[in-house]
Amino acid sequence: MTRTLAGRSLNPIGLGCMGLTHGYGVPPSPEDAGRVLLAALDLGYNHLDTARLYGEGRNEELIGKVLHGRRKDFFLASKLGIVIDGPKRFTDCRPETIRRQVEESLRLLRTDHIDLYYLHRRDFKVPIEESVGAMAELVAAGKIGAIGLSEMSAITLRKAHLVHPIAAMQTEYSPWTRNVEIAVLEATRELGVALVAFSPLARGVLAGGMRAPETLLPDDIRYHHPRFQTDNWPTNLALATAFDALAAEEGVTPAQLSLGWVLSRGDHVHVIPGTTRADHLAENIARVDWRPTPETVARIDRLINQQTVAGHRYAEAMRRTIDTEEF
Repeated sequence: MTRTLAGRSLNPIGLGCMGLTHGYGVPPSPEDAGRVLLAALDLGYNHLDTARLYGEGRNEELIGKVLHGRRKDFFLASKLGIVIDGPKRFTDCRPETIRRQVEESLRLLRTDHIDLYYLHRRDFKVPIEESVGAMAELVAAGKIGAIGLSEMSAITLRKAHLVHPIAAMQTEYSPWTRNVEIAVLEATRELGVALVAFSPLARGVLAGGMRAPETLLPDDIRYHHPRFQTDNWPTNLALATAFDALAAEEGVTPAQLSLGWVLSRGDHVHVIPGTTRADHLAENIARVDWRPTPETVARIDRLINQQTVAGHRYAEAMRRTIDTEEF
């Protein structure tokens, strides 16, 4: 069963590559990360997602080094717009920055085109129409195949779509993060835009994984997320434990239950779970065609939702950079 993304029929379960170079504590060695990428293609993953931000270029460089000989075997997505300058991190989606960053992405990825290129975050200093206009020039030049937006609102999506068709909206979506249900889920369905869900396993919590936040290292992005803090974690752990039991009833793993739930939200929805382990790669894709019954979906919805999860998904400083609607 495939789904359409930017005009391509793809496995609806892709691979989020961020963790191969940064984000969740100590990343694997480049050699081990390369083996994960090759294993993903061999297992049937044909949608790989990276970004200029990840590892400050090392993620794109890894993909280019390991997979340049297999470029025709996968759909390649990357993102631009979040800039690291020493201790500073900021969003820059000016046309001149877009033109410069795509050249760097192409160089590191060792390719002459990127199938889907996202604006990683909204630049509140630059009209979205101006940024998308610059991206449209890259489409016309053949450097990118399609334009995507990441973590933006339905209003921003509609404005952007008037300038040039938007192929995908990437945003966080899982049973414990449901902001897209306010407006983006319906807007993407209405406009024929794919919704690409990152963190569909709730940062590992709904994959039978994370159970001891006190072990997180300061360079793990979850270390700063309110949901993993001492005052919120007991509530969220109880939800995860109940979710694990529900998965066992269904005869699937927690990860497979969470992925199936996200994919059940619409035929235009894709998921890009990340992992650094080959066994998790196989687990995530093994039940790609499985979906929970409406009754099971309803049980999940009652168990885990924006009212039962404790804590916001991001700390306050990060929240200010996000354009997605809030409950």
